[in-house]
Amino acid sequence: MKQGNIIQYEYYQSPCGELVLYAFEGRLCMCDWARSHDGSSASLTLRRQLKADFEQKLSPVLRQARKQLDAYFCRKSRELKVPMLMVGTEFQKRVWRSLLDIPYGRTTTYGELARRLGVPTATRAVANACGDNVLALFLPCHRVLGKNGDLYGYSGGLSVKRFLLDLEDNTLFMPEFHPED
Repeated sequence: MKQGNIIQYEYYQSPCGELVLYAFEGRLCMCDWARSHDGSSASLTLRRQLKADFEQKLSPVLRQARKQLDAYFCRKSRELKVPMLMVGTEFQKRVWRSLLDIPYGRTTTYGELARRLGVPTATRAVANACGDNVLALFLPCHRVLGKNGDLYGYSGGLSVKRFLLDLEDNTLFMPEFHPED
């Protein structure tokens, strides 16, 4: 580890589960569901790639992320926008950046995302890149569905994905979270 490289992290309790927020050098580098984070190879990969150690500490960007998440879950804001550090391959980063183009309350499919990226035969690779997204909510992969509109894979679980889609779709009420049995 390079002396002094620190990944700061904090926990955030959302209406649909606990998140772990990570920041490195003033940028959010991970927002992951805590239950999928336990023993996460993603956090270990992040640590190795950034040559950093973890420290539980609230930083300015983590404070900003928490504030934005509060506003998002209370339907006071449709945007989650903080400085981000995407750690992945160039293809993954390209897919992740394209997630930012999916408007709040709208969805697309993995196939359509692949077509928009100019790689129409790479649906599976696009789906895998979405699955490797560790900036949940900030890079809204929950807005990507299967070709028939089916819910597929989400690190927080399909019940969380459904909750987030309902949260963004219906402004008349706050959906209740019902975890899958």
